[in-house]
Amino acid sequence: MSAADAASWWCAVALVALVLLGALRGETAGAGDDGVDGGGGYRQFRGPRLGGPAARPCEEVYVVGEGETLHSISDKCGDPFIVERNPHVHDPDDVFPGLVIALNPTKNAS
Repeated sequence: MSAADAASWWCAVALVALVLLGALRGETAGAGDDGVDGGGGYRQFRGPRLGGPAARPCEEVYVVGEGETLHSISDKCGDPFIVERNPHVHDPDDVFPGLVIALNPTKNAS
């Protein structure tokens, strides 16, 4: 491999690394660890945080997870009328993982 080929390859690797770092880096405005500083600045991210919850955990079609109840889903998604929207749920206490329900989410949990 010639020196020009090696230099070209390393430049390509460096360019990919810079693009990935730029995509993963959050833009900060003097924020502390909690996302808010004393001057009112906020930490902003481009998309969902890695390792954290999705940007929007409550879609219009929701699949019940392990240990969830209609009450916990209602609190999480901001939809107090889950039973009224889902006539196939005959007993609100008989909710199981994998059950598909319809929601009208009004807020996003973070």
